[in-house]
Amino acid sequence: MRIYIKVIPRSSKNEIVKISEGEYKVKLTAPPADGEANKMLIEILAKHFDVSKSLVSIIGGKSTRKKLVEILK
Repeated sequence: MRIYIKVIPRSSKNEIVKISEGEYKVKLTAPPADGEANKMLIEILAKHFDVSKSLVSIIGGKSTRKKLVEILK
């Protein structure tokens, strides 16, 4: 499954909000430096979709706030 994510780093709490089918807004407490936000994004999505972190990968937008993420089930 592929989903589009709008990431908001340095938020007060971690949160996933479904915008529409296949599109989510994810608030992260991690800063967007040194890949910290991307690492946290993968952890949060893996927990939310109940899959292993190795099954979640960012396939587009690794250095932007809008990302394309693939989740294998």
